[in-house]
Amino acid sequence: MNTQDHSSARSQQPAGMRQGLLEYVRTFFSVVVVVLVVRTFLFESFVIPSGSMIPTLQVGDYIWVSKYTYGYSRFSLPFSPDLFSGRIWAGEPHRGDVVVFRFTKDTSIDYVKRVIGLPGDHIRVTEGQLYLNDMPVPCDNPHPYIAHDETDTSMAGDACTEKLPSSIPGAGPVSHDILKLTNEGPQNNTPDYVVPPGYFFAMGDNRDDSADSRFMGDGPKDLGFVPMENLVGRARRVFFSVSADYPLWQVWHWPQEIRWGRLMQGIQ
Repeated sequence: MNTQDHSSARSQQPAGMRQGLLEYVRTFFSVVVVVLVVRTFLFESFVIPSGSMIPTLQVGDYIWVSKYTYGYSRFSLPFSPDLFSGRIWAGEPHRGDVVVFRFTKDTSIDYVKRVIGLPGDHIRVTEGQLYLNDMPVPCDNPHPYIAHDETDTSMAGDACTEKLPSSIPGAGPVSHDILKLTNEGPQNNTPDYVVPPGYFFAMGDNRDDSADSRFMGDGPKDLGFVPMENLVGRARRVFFSVSADYPLWQVWHWPQEIRWGRLMQGIQ
């Protein structure tokens, strides 16, 4: 009798282990499917590697981007398979939106900039002043601002609140802060650009340290007009931010490197 009991126990144990393993595998694949669906169709996270969007976004910000806002292109899918062209359920961005898109020279690279111009808009910069459709875009409340880029280079200039005319009928201007370091250089004296159909004009909020649509040449960093198809989504919120002032192994500095005031901050 005892022998039979022990034999029964031994035969049931592998069956229980197999059932547990199958449950684990099923749970794992369920989580993977949910993550892929969320990442492909709803939200994707990105980290900000450069200072081109200072003061709106800081180096080390982690942001959530809504994928559904402008519809879907092949760049919405993991690994960007060339399954179709154009956008499905396409929606045009608005002036002032902070967007993530694929770089025009290398679509494996993600860029984050602000939409300044839409199809048909005239855009130019003269002596550091932005003009939209021949009207100067005001920038109020200038004040000193010191920033640090991805190489920890200090940049001292003036921040101000730019008021970009909204592309939404009846809506007021879109207010956001920008940083100006100088009024000289090619980025501050451009030709008059006319945005063609199917494209938008993007600029960084750090106006003198941003490779953006003001640069239309054939250089490897020249962005030019951005095809609507390259849009990935709209930047919505900073969910985490870290300054990374110390080496990674110095774990005792981790709490003070977190920018607690930026956590869950909306992106304007």
